[in-house]
Amino acid sequence: MDIKKGDFVTRNSYQNDTIFKVINIKGNMCYLKGVDVRLYADSNIDDLVLTEINDNLEEITTETKLEEENLMRSDYFYLPGKILHIDGDSEYLERCLKYYKTNKVFAVGKKISESDIPSKIHMLLLEYQPDVVIITGHDAYYKKKGNIHDLRNYKNTKNFVKAVQEARKFEKSHEKLVIIAGACQSNYEELIKAGANFASSPKRVNIHALDPAIIATTVATSERNKQIDLVELLDKTKYGKDGMGGLMCNGLMYVGYPR
Repeated sequence: MDIKKGDFVTRNSYQNDTIFKVINIKGNMCYLKGVDVRLYADSNIDDLVLTEINDNLEEITTETKLEEENLMRSDYFYLPGKILHIDGDSEYLERCLKYYKTNKVFAVGKKISESDIPSKIHMLLLEYQPDVVIITGHDAYYKKKGNIHDLRNYKNTKNFVKAVQEARKFEKSHEKLVIIAGACQSNYEELIKAGANFASSPKRVNIHALDPAIIATTVATSERNKQIDLVELLDKTKYGKDGMGGLMCNGLMYVGYPR
């Protein structure tokens, strides 16, 4: 089978459950990156099957799209919260920025490698003064190394934890700065302890590329004086409470009158 760099494929050994993009090939080994899931993988070329993908990636998650009419009611006007999205992956970042634009939410995106986020986040928070900050990219839990609670057994959770701690030094209040942190299989408990409002991954599963953006957008477009239904919010994400969890909170959107 003629598989080349840039092709979209699935793996027979995993029941073709995830679509990947081939990012490199060495001999019979293909190196893969999830299209929807924040996941890197490798596979023997003989295990792969070519597949097609919809050019409009947002259609894959249309059920999570917010209704624009929420911001167009009667004579009131609405000021959603501002989002700063820091991502270790440029492709996922661009996809999230497109999602924010579709949902009419102001967001700034910065592509920064996971290891560099802790040293740069304070400067970015000072510059952009966001209401919500997302700290994400790639992560993985290495089961073969053992203890699920040991941060040394994760690809990037340690970097995310440090970044959350730095963000909390900048703003201690969970109400004034909502932090969403983590990626695929991240150590959820340690991220929450570090000061995140929302984090991945309670069951150490993979998360969808848009999951952090879905939570951020919902928080940013919900009214400040109303508490968000946490269970309903998590159900909007790809794997629900297995992939994302967090703290109850109010929305961050101001409502004014008249338009």
